[in-house]
Amino acid sequence: MTDCLFCKIVAGEIPAERVYEDDTVFAFLDIHPVNIGHTLVIPKAHSTNLYDIPDDTLAHTMVILKKLSIAVKEAVSADGINIEMNNEPVAGQIIFHTHLHIVPRFSGDGFTHWHGARDYREGEASEIAQKISTLL
Repeated sequence: MTDCLFCKIVAGEIPAERVYEDDTVFAFLDIHPVNIGHTLVIPKAHSTNLYDIPDDTLAHTMVILKKLSIAVKEAVSADGINIEMNNEPVAGQIIFHTHLHIVPRFSGDGFTHWHGARDYREGEASEIAQKISTLL
Protein backbone atom coordinates (compact mmCIF):
# COMPACT_ATOMS: atom_id res chain seq x y z
CA MET A 1 0.00 0.00 0.00
CA THR A 2 1.55 3.25 -1.10
CA ASP A 3 -0.13 5.45 1.54
CA CYS A 4 0.44 3.15 4.53
CA LEU A 5 2.78 4.61 7.14
CA PHE A 6 3.93 1.19 8.35
CA CYS A 7 4.53 -0.09 4.81
CA LYS A 8 6.75 2.97 4.30
CA ILE A 9 8.65 2.14 7.48
CA VAL A 10 9.17 -1.46 6.31
CA ALA A 11 10.37 -0.15 2.92
CA GLY A 12 12.86 2.17 4.62
CA GLU A 13 11.15 5.31 3.30
CA ILE A 14 10.49 6.53 6.85
CA PRO A 15 13.07 6.02 9.61
CA ALA A 16 12.30 3.93 12.67
CA GLU A 17 14.27 2.58 15.62
CA ARG A 18 14.35 -1.06 14.50
CA VAL A 19 14.28 -3.67 17.24
CA TYR A 20 13.82 -6.84 15.16
CA GLU A 21 13.41 -7.91 11.55
CA ASP A 22 13.04 -11.18 9.64
CA ASP A 23 11.41 -12.12 6.33
CA THR A 24 7.89 -11.76 7.79
CA VAL A 25 7.98 -9.45 10.80
CA PHE A 26 9.35 -5.99 11.59
CA ALA A 27 9.46 -4.49 15.10
CA PHE A 28 10.34 -0.94 16.07
CA LEU A 29 9.98 1.51 18.93
CA ASP A 30 6.75 3.52 19.02
CA ILE A 31 7.51 7.22 18.47
CA HIS A 32 4.85 8.17 21.05
CA PRO A 33 5.48 5.54 23.74
CA VAL A 34 3.11 4.88 26.59
CA ASN A 35 6.20 3.87 28.57
CA ILE A 36 9.88 3.58 27.66
CA GLY A 37 10.46 0.52 25.46
CA HIS A 38 6.94 0.58 23.92
CA THR A 39 7.45 -1.54 20.80
CA LEU A 40 5.29 -2.13 17.73
CA VAL A 41 5.33 -5.53 16.04
CA ILE A 42 4.00 -5.65 12.47
CA PRO A 43 3.85 -8.08 9.58
CA LYS A 44 5.89 -6.81 6.66
CA ALA A 45 3.14 -7.70 4.19
CA HIS A 46 0.23 -5.30 4.43
CA SER A 47 -2.96 -6.41 6.12
CA THR A 48 -5.44 -4.10 7.79
CA ASN A 49 -5.94 -5.79 11.14
CA LEU A 50 -6.64 -9.09 12.88
CA TYR A 51 -9.55 -9.87 10.57
CA ASP A 52 -7.52 -10.17 7.37
CA ILE A 53 -3.96 -11.11 8.39
CA PRO A 54 -3.13 -14.59 6.99
CA ASP A 55 -3.11 -17.26 9.71
CA ASP A 56 0.49 -18.34 9.06
CA THR A 57 1.69 -14.73 9.27
CA LEU A 58 -0.26 -14.21 12.48
CA ALA A 59 1.18 -17.38 14.00
CA HIS A 60 4.75 -16.33 13.20
CA THR A 61 4.09 -12.78 14.42
CA MET A 62 2.86 -14.13 17.76
CA VAL A 63 5.98 -16.29 18.23
CA ILE A 64 8.15 -13.21 17.63
CA LEU A 65 5.88 -11.11 19.86
CA LYS A 66 6.54 -13.49 22.74
CA LYS A 67 10.33 -13.33 22.27
CA LEU A 68 10.28 -9.56 21.95
CA SER A 69 8.06 -9.15 25.02
CA ILE A 70 10.58 -11.03 27.14
CA ALA A 71 13.45 -8.95 25.74
CA VAL A 72 11.61 -5.63 26.18
CA LYS A 73 10.67 -6.47 29.77
CA GLU A 74 14.26 -7.27 30.63
CA ALA A 75 15.77 -4.34 28.68
CA VAL A 76 13.75 -1.71 30.55
CA SER A 77 13.40 -3.62 33.86
CA ALA A 78 9.61 -3.53 33.57
CA ASP A 79 7.38 -5.08 36.19
CA GLY A 80 5.02 -6.45 33.53
CA ILE A 81 3.95 -6.19 29.91
CA ASN A 82 0.65 -5.36 28.23
CA ILE A 83 0.03 -6.73 24.74
CA GLU A 84 -2.47 -4.61 22.87
CA MET A 85 -4.06 -4.74 19.44
CA ASN A 86 -6.67 -2.25 18.28
CA ASN A 87 -8.98 -3.39 15.50
CA GLU A 88 -11.14 -0.75 13.81
CA PRO A 89 -11.50 2.92 14.78
CA VAL A 90 -13.95 2.40 17.65
CA ALA A 91 -11.32 0.17 19.30
CA GLY A 92 -8.62 2.82 18.86
CA GLN A 93 -7.02 1.72 15.59
CA ILE A 94 -5.55 4.75 13.83
CA ILE A 95 -2.92 3.09 11.60
CA PHE A 96 -4.64 0.59 9.31
CA HIS A 97 -1.79 -1.89 9.06
CA THR A 98 -1.94 -4.87 11.43
CA HIS A 99 0.17 -4.17 14.50
CA LEU A 100 0.56 -5.24 18.09
CA HIS A 101 1.85 -3.11 20.92
CA ILE A 102 4.26 -4.36 23.56
CA VAL A 103 3.78 -1.89 26.40
CA PRO A 104 6.15 -2.22 29.36
CA ARG A 105 4.42 -1.63 32.68
CA PHE A 106 5.89 -0.35 35.91
CA SER A 107 4.43 -0.41 39.41
CA GLY A 108 2.83 2.95 40.05
CA ASP A 109 2.98 4.10 36.40
CA GLY A 110 -0.55 5.46 36.75
CA PHE A 111 -2.24 3.46 34.01
CA THR A 112 -5.44 1.58 34.81
CA HIS A 113 -7.65 -0.83 32.90
CA TRP A 114 -11.25 -1.59 32.06
CA HIS A 115 -13.12 1.49 33.17
CA GLY A 116 -16.86 0.94 32.98
CA ALA A 117 -16.87 -2.87 33.26
CA ARG A 118 -20.39 -4.26 33.42
CA ASP A 119 -22.12 -7.42 34.54
CA TYR A 120 -24.22 -9.62 32.27
CA ARG A 121 -27.98 -9.48 32.71
CA GLU A 122 -29.75 -12.70 33.64
CA GLY A 123 -29.29 -15.20 30.76
CA GLU A 124 -27.29 -12.77 28.63
CA ALA A 125 -23.93 -14.58 29.04
CA SER A 126 -25.39 -17.88 27.83
CA GLU A 127 -27.05 -16.17 24.88
CA ILE A 128 -23.86 -14.41 23.79
CA ALA A 129 -21.69 -17.53 24.28
CA GLN A 130 -24.11 -19.48 22.06
CA LYS A 131 -24.08 -16.80 19.35
CA ILE A 132 -20.27 -16.77 19.30
CA SER A 133 -20.04 -20.56 19.22
CA THR A 134 -22.54 -20.75 16.37
CA LEU A 135 -20.47 -18.36 14.25
CA LEU A 136 -17.34 -20.51 14.53
